[in-house]
Amino acid sequence: MKITAIKAQVKRAGRYSIFVDDKYCFSLSDTALLETKLTTGQELTEKNIKDYKQLSDDDKLYNRTLGFIAMRPRSRWEIQFYLERKKAPTPLVEQILNKLSIVGLIDDRKYAQAYVNDRRLLRPTSRRKMMMELKKKRVSEEIIREAIGSGQEDETSALQEVITRKRRQTKYQDDAKLMQYLAGQGFGYGDIKAALQKPKEDY
Repeated sequence: MKITAIKAQVKRAGRYSIFVDDKYCFSLSDTALLETKLTTGQELTEKNIKDYKQLSDDDKLYNRTLGFIAMRPRSRWEIQFYLERKKAPTPLVEQILNKLSIVGLIDDRKYAQAYVNDRRLLRPTSRRKMMMELKKKRVSEEIIREAIGSGQEDETSALQEVITRKRRQTKYQDDAKLMQYLAGQGFGYGDIKAALQKPKEDY
């Protein structure tokens, strides 16, 4: 059996179809194709073809995982859970996780810091709620505390920003309702009470 053609796929950029004895046999990404060093005219055994077909499936899953990460940053656990939902065997899960770690696409420290920065910039909330959200992503407590820090200034600033945004809504002109909402966001009662003692026009 011989590789008779290697053709770039039209619908999937960066992926190549490998033809054996003039029939489509399997496909590989450009990276996997370079790693295997397959060339037109190369002779293959049945075992070679079986192995390359398995590599093709593994390669497709790796590239789907890249697409999953490209949608938004992910924690290591989120990526692992994604692979397990795809029913990837444990050795392949570990292989893909290690590969992603090597190229810098899995880094819970960077993930947690980016998450906290985005939260504070776009959707301010309490330290407590950010800790809970990151714990749901299975980020370690050490990394969470490092990313969030312990500065009261950040907490006060976030609380004031949330109050300012909510005061624009009619129902949150009522302090009791606003206090209930803020408590649900994880802010401390003392901090909420102190913040709400400021005149409404200050917000």
